[in-house]
Amino acid sequence: MNISVSELIVRYLERLGIDHIFGMPGAHVLPIYDRLHDSGVKSVLVKHEQGAAFMAGGYARVSLRPAACIATAGPGATNLITGIANAYAERLPVLAITGETSTYIFGKGGLQESSGEGGAIDQGALFASITRYHKLVERTDYLGQVLNQATQALLGREPGPVLLSIPYNVQKELVDDSVLEQIHFPGKSAIWHTTPTAELTELLHAAHNPVIVAGYGCIQAGARDVIAAFSERFNIPVTTSLKAKGVVAEGTPLSLGCLGVTSNGDAYRYIAEHADLLIFLGAGFNERTSYLWDARLLANKKIAQVDRDAAQLGRVFQPDVAICGDIRATMEDVFDVLEADGMPPKSRDLLDGHQAASAQPARDDSAAQAEPFRLMQAFFGGLARRFPHNALVFDDNIVFAQSYFDVSDRNHYFPNSGISSLGHAIPAAIGARCFAKDSPTFAILGDGGFQMCCMEMMTAVNYGIPLNVVVINNGTLSLIRKNQFQLYGERYIDCDFTNPDFGLLAQSFGVNHYRIESEAELDALFADADLTGTINLIEILLDKHVFPRYLSAR
Repeated sequence: MNISVSELIVRYLERLGIDHIFGMPGAHVLPIYDRLHDSGVKSVLVKHEQGAAFMAGGYARVSLRPAACIATAGPGATNLITGIANAYAERLPVLAITGETSTYIFGKGGLQESSGEGGAIDQGALFASITRYHKLVERTDYLGQVLNQATQALLGREPGPVLLSIPYNVQKELVDDSVLEQIHFPGKSAIWHTTPTAELTELLHAAHNPVIVAGYGCIQAGARDVIAAFSERFNIPVTTSLKAKGVVAEGTPLSLGCLGVTSNGDAYRYIAEHADLLIFLGAGFNERTSYLWDARLLANKKIAQVDRDAAQLGRVFQPDVAICGDIRATMEDVFDVLEADGMPPKSRDLLDGHQAASAQPARDDSAAQAEPFRLMQAFFGGLARRFPHNALVFDDNIVFAQSYFDVSDRNHYFPNSGISSLGHAIPAAIGARCFAKDSPTFAILGDGGFQMCCMEMMTAVNYGIPLNVVVINNGTLSLIRKNQFQLYGERYIDCDFTNPDFGLLAQSFGVNHYRIESEAELDALFADADLTGTINLIEILLDKHVFPRYLSAR
């Protein structure tokens, strides 16, 4: 049966399991919007196309399945770039659909043309380095192959964003709906190993104080329960990267918390002083996690690395054992072998002593450093107690959560990693809540980042999407001010600003407002406010003259 290309694209979205598409219509993409009208895919009108890409990314991060955004030609497409770049860095399966001028006016100076012809913007070139696959679809005779390649890029072992740009006249052409049968949906990746797991079990037998360094790859592999059980069975402590907070419940005896330059340093000290084996599971050991690649973390230790991406193996350090494979399957194999061998649990004497020492009052100036941030510490403590499971937390700030937020193994923490763009948390949280409709959802960000994306709160209002927006109000770009304080002789420039009245802003949005200046007000917030079913703007006041003292630039 013949159908229009625009209808075929909508059916393709449905086959991918996509039930929401985030975007903004324009003339060059209206044929697809017209087909969305009667489809099972709900369109969500955003306030800016960057928000659409971030919403799709948030949806993909929570659902672990493809998400979609849509924009018109020219500026609509270029406004997607930052969000698509973030999806590329995060390896998120985000499908971006854009319109284009009709092919018969390519090169003639059509309105918003981005075909690359006749001096027009070359949209494909703009997206080439931030997508797994991109295509300007100029004809219909290869449409099946295009959609098949897009599917492989979205759903393959190493997923990432895809861009399909479809000219206006092509959207209205007719094709046989059997084109959809040319699409092959990849099955679940086979379990593979390039190095026998026996070498890893030998290292574990020989080690006295092994430590697991769990990264986001553990979450992607669905391995949280296996790692937690493995840790508990053999008394092996676990530390995580920032993106993997909660792989094992933080605050429990075998959790060392988060490893990273903005953390409290407990995991760093234990690894540097006691560990003789590090097992990296899906952890990239990037600048933040590695304390700018501090050699003391790896010195005089055996190192094992398990990752599904062969390019990660040996990328920044030389492992003694490297296994390219599925993390869950690998650790299940190792678990079974060690159980069969009867390996006894490791001694916890050093771990217990370390944790007892960490619990003692600080003897240096770290306590004085923490005092100005008691309100942030109390907020994250209250958040963990009020929502011990099922919460979604999107955090653009990250500095305070890394030290103060104990993420349970049933909560979901999503730091702004990727390309670390300001203006990410609110739209990403909205996209996530479209999938996880019953999960209390928080977007945490500074006041500078808030003003980049606050208009998307109206998207939440328009669609009745419950959301808690937590703004750290200190009237400054804190990271910039901190660096100018530490590295540039307090020569402050372009870091301070005046905020709007957040109460009046919330009133104009028609949402609830809470201004937090004391721990008593925090207690009242968690006790009395509806943080599950309404939209709330929560501002927490912080002194702009205080900030953590870690160095974030070399």
